Amino acid sequence: MDRQKALAKATELVDQMTTEEMISQLRYDAPAIERLGIPEYNWWNEGLHGVARAGTATMFPQAIGLGATWDKELLGQVGEVISEEGRAKYNAFSKLEDRDIYKGLTYWSPNVNLFRDPRWGRGQETYGEDPVLISDLAVPFIKGLQGDGEHMKLAACAKHFAVHSGPEALRHSFDAKATKKDLYETYLPQFEACVKEGKVESVMGAYNRVNGEPACAQNYLMNDVLRGDWGFEGHYVSDCWALRDFHENHRVTKCMEDSAALAINTGCDLNCGCTYLVLDKAVRQGKVKKETVRQAAIRLFTTRFLLGLFEKTDFDDIPYEKVECKEHLELSAKAAAESVVLLKNDNILPLDLNKFKTIAVIGPNADSRKALEGNYHGTTSQHITVIEGIRKALPDTRILYSEGCDICEKKPDFLAREYNRISEAVTATEHSDLAILVLGLNENLEGEEGDTGNQFASGDKIDLQVPECQRVLCDKVFEAAKAKGIPVIVIMMTGSAMDMRDADKNAKAVLQAWYPGALGGYEIAKILTGEVNPSAKLPVTVYNSTEDLPEFTDYSMKGRTYRFIETTPLYPFGYGLNYSDIKVAGAKADGKDFASASKDGLTVEVELTNDSSVAGEEVVQIYVKNDDINETLHPHLASFERVAVPAGGKATVEVKVSASAFTTVDEEGIREARGTSSTLFVGLGQPDERTKELTGKDTITIKI
Repeated sequence: MDRQKALAKATELVDQMTTEEMISQLRYDAPAIERLGIPEYNWWNEGLHGVARAGTATMFPQAIGLGATWDKELLGQVGEVISEEGRAKYNAFSKLEDRDIYKGLTYWSPNVNLFRDPRWGRGQETYGEDPVLISDLAVPFIKGLQGDGEHMKLAACAKHFAVHSGPEALRHSFDAKATKKDLYETYLPQFEACVKEGKVESVMGAYNRVNGEPACAQNYLMNDVLRGDWGFEGHYVSDCWALRDFHENHRVTKCMEDSAALAINTGCDLNCGCTYLVLDKAVRQGKVKKETVRQAAIRLFTTRFLLGLFEKTDFDDIPYEKVECKEHLELSAKAAAESVVLLKNDNILPLDLNKFKTIAVIGPNADSRKALEGNYHGTTSQHITVIEGIRKALPDTRILYSEGCDICEKKPDFLAREYNRISEAVTATEHSDLAILVLGLNENLEGEEGDTGNQFASGDKIDLQVPECQRVLCDKVFEAAKAKGIPVIVIMMTGSAMDMRDADKNAKAVLQAWYPGALGGYEIAKILTGEVNPSAKLPVTVYNSTEDLPEFTDYSMKGRTYRFIETTPLYPFGYGLNYSDIKVAGAKADGKDFASASKDGLTVEVELTNDSSVAGEEVVQIYVKNDDINETLHPHLASFERVAVPAGGKATVEVKVSASAFTTVDEEGIREARGTSSTLFVGLGQPDERTKELTGKDTITIKI
């Protein structure tokens, strides 16, 4: 059904309602209107990395892990699985007249905020720190969710519009201040891609203010940009109970009625919360026009008609058996395998199983199911933790296990209480040929304010270190291993980039495994044995420590992310190792000059060679630096493609670079082509000295 037809049907239905009935439909928990045959509908559903909070579902790696795959096709397939299982659940639940929360077809995913600061607890929900990476992964994910049939399969939502990335503890009163340049260069491009390319059906506003105005009533962003410049036609939803913050925390209004009026008058159609319960009073007081209520209701019912909620659709017969089916679990495993970043390998991986007969597996995340999940997750019927995966992959190897310590100390005297377990870890190390330390966090230690048991900073991290008990554990294991000449491998399971200087210094190999999903432990083990060749790339910068970062509350991009960093990172954005020897052998653009490239874009043909006996996948990355204009401090990502290269063979891939890559954003937020030339850097990582130092591989430079 096209939008105009759905709009016409929505208008006809809404015009039969009283104003009070229209108002009732602007709540996330919209009640039934029996006289018009409208059933109740709950708009709140989540699908960040699998259908969430609605019972059993296929669980994929957390979004940051999906970001590490740099795999556009995979993200589309993940979206398709979520939509298939979402429809299957909806069909089953609605037959039982169960229309409760998390059982509808409107999914408040993906989170396309930019991971501006690694301390942000919700950064794990994003695809990383670069607008191009986020855009190119979010668009196929949205298309996978929504489909391209007569009706939408699910309705996706791009959140949280638009300048939002912590601190969680302050989000209900915080004013995020961003210049026009930072807005259009950093915070808005991925939302624009979701609207223009992904045709996302809804957009969710953030909790905080943006340049003085609440994000859910930010007139410039919502009307001038979103509905004006970008032509957004879907509906706008508030984050949950964000409108209450208008009068209670932001203090931009004096009462609940004023908050409801400000939100709906600015264009917030749907309220997740309770503020719109007083809209009828606001209408009677003359603060809101009936036509404004009508317009919001029409937008919401347009979405419901696009989903086919009032007629038969091609999706009505999707059976419940699709939930967590074999094919979906296989895709989850594939995603996990592609998400693990190999950061260091000092000639120890893949493991020589003839050499390592006894392996100590140590650490609080070694046998942790919670470390597989990340936040906003569903329920999986099976888990494979890291140690379970290692046992499965190495059935003939003796495994010594020690938890070593708790995931996080809870009292100052933790060392006294943890001593026995640390002693056990040291003993296991001394009696093994290899020690594998599995460290990190989980959703209780980093996540969303109010949605986590984080004891430090309302979901955020106060620094980039693992808890002290884990640091003590590491010191003791490294000390024992060094004394006995035993190699150590570190596996870090977190939703963000941590301080890994000790691991980099003392371990023979380091893997960043994120929160890899229900089956992730086995895929990690297969990487250790070489059955899987790692292929992931960092979607974020791994800083040395918080000393490399500006103040958390500073939304200026100066000093942040790989584009503006002023120090040398431990591991750079776009970096990741594998077991192959793949190089860029040649690259050529399709002959365009700067003028034509900045108008129409261009295509770069890249040839890769694999001089090893191991087939592998690499991510060709193209970065651009505009020669005449001081734009970003460092070259910025322009495009990328994942490509398989056979053992001892070659592969050629065409990488399309959009015209916008050759434009710059000035201080007024105007993006246009400036100057006369640009430089393209074609490689398997960033064109920086740290990448070259770590990989020993150069990039190819092309002048345009």
